[in-house]
Amino acid sequence: MTNIYKLVFAGPVGAGKTTAIQSLSDIEVVRTEANVSDDVKTLKKTTTVAMDYGLMKLASGDQVRLYGTPGQKRFDFMWDILTENALGLVLMLRGNSPDPVADLRTYVTEFRDFIDRTSLVVGITHSDQGGWQTRQMVSRELVAMGLPPTAMYTDARSRAHMATLVKALIYGIDPFNNAEE
Repeated sequence: MTNIYKLVFAGPVGAGKTTAIQSLSDIEVVRTEANVSDDVKTLKKTTTVAMDYGLMKLASGDQVRLYGTPGQKRFDFMWDILTENALGLVLMLRGNSPDPVADLRTYVTEFRDFIDRTSLVVGITHSDQGGWQTRQMVSRELVAMGLPPTAMYTDARSRAHMATLVKALIYGIDPFNNAEE
């Protein structure tokens, strides 16, 4: 019997969510991109407005459905919809953001109930353009927030990098998290 799993990718605009899903997906990614009409245009020309969807086919025959959330707060109504029945959250942050720790706080706060029920891993992209200490600062903030400091530099364009990030998320899932006493 084929098992089907679901993972959600979230984070600010330009952090690499769509690219990460494209790197991992074994099918053509379904994207809901629209031209940017606000200050996001300084980062990119289009942005996700509903979701990205990809599918990883595992050697066992199991499947992992990959959902990317929109990065902008005005589309946050999709966040709850996309996290329903998911195993965990891959939070993508831009290492070259003016304040990646503030971005971390924003998204952990928004997804906190979901994270507390599942698992979280943080992937930091654009690390070549950010400070070398970004991962350490993010990890320290995760600990301060009562979360495991699972944060790593990653290249969203690399299937190997993204597979490592997903493995870290899966290894962090507590099998007894929702067990009844």
